[in-house]
Amino acid sequence: MRKGFLAVGAVGLLALGSLTACGNDDDQAGSDQTPKIGVILPDSKSSARWEGADRKYLEAAFEAAGVDSDIQNAEGDKTRFQTIADQMITSGVTVLMIVNLDSGTGKAVLDTAKSQGVATIDYDRLTLGGSAEYYVSFDNEAVGKLQGEGLAKCLTDQGATNPVVAYLNGSPTDNNASLFKNGYDSILKPKFDANEYTKGPDQDVPDWDNAQAATLFEQMLTQTGGKIDGVLAANDGLGNAAISVLKKNNLNGKVPVTGQDATPQGLQNILAGDQCMTVYKAIKQEADAAAELAIALAKGERRETGQTVTDPEGGRDVPSVLLTPTAIYKENVKDVIADGFVTKDEVCTGDFAKLCTDAGIS
Repeated sequence: MRKGFLAVGAVGLLALGSLTACGNDDDQAGSDQTPKIGVILPDSKSSARWEGADRKYLEAAFEAAGVDSDIQNAEGDKTRFQTIADQMITSGVTVLMIVNLDSGTGKAVLDTAKSQGVATIDYDRLTLGGSAEYYVSFDNEAVGKLQGEGLAKCLTDQGATNPVVAYLNGSPTDNNASLFKNGYDSILKPKFDANEYTKGPDQDVPDWDNAQAATLFEQMLTQTGGKIDGVLAANDGLGNAAISVLKKNNLNGKVPVTGQDATPQGLQNILAGDQCMTVYKAIKQEADAAAELAIALAKGERRETGQTVTDPEGGRDVPSVLLTPTAIYKENVKDVIADGFVTKDEVCTGDFAKLCTDAGIS
């Protein structure tokens, strides 16, 4: 059993084709209705991925299957999230896929959908105490472990001695942020306990807000008298917020900073030497897996995933698809571009053109 909020009941990565039909369920929403899938994305501020990647991949998958869809963004507003859900249910969606803003709001929406016979999927974030029929995400503790290992690697490469490590964690209302922290704590806490590293300031960033992250990190730097030697930032946006403050203090490139999401900005920061690493999550795989399950549900079918995740609040095992993340350093930035997640034109702009060439990006 894994530590933390989630426990994986089966191991191994599912290929998309390995999801197998488990027969039709006469009571399943969508069996005698026109299939229509609603998707609620959380915001466009915390990460570029939601509008830049998830939306286009989900739209393409639904279009290829000939299934109607409605994808909307709550823009971080819980009231708007609820309103969108109500409108989608009223409009006749047969499946609702959500990325919750917090578990309370998510649970209310999922419960309403269930009461109306609408099938549901938790996408990327598990709704604790919720009722979603499936959960599709990455192995989020593994994401955190890659971040912890990455920061340790970069500190070692710099020859750091007893470095002070600060944490910029994700939103306290996002279960994934807790899982990321479980992961990087599993790598870094033993180093703190052994006095190899010194634990510095440790702050959650409300709503993954990058502007708040910059303010918080500026306070951290002041609090420590400028003595921060490494920053475990939970995603590229938070990482860039820390880097912006480090730049003002002529410390960029001297203090390793982590990230996540392999955004164009994050990759540019890595190429420039201002960011140590990021974690690449192949969003197309996640979107395709979720879309396949949603399309099946919309047609009145259930699928076996071969994996489950335990929701500790709801006390149930949720059929799940958990995908494998990848650590990205300067030497393999090119792999993210080769995979088609971002384009060379997005990353290799202006002064970054030569850095791209130097990194083997052609």
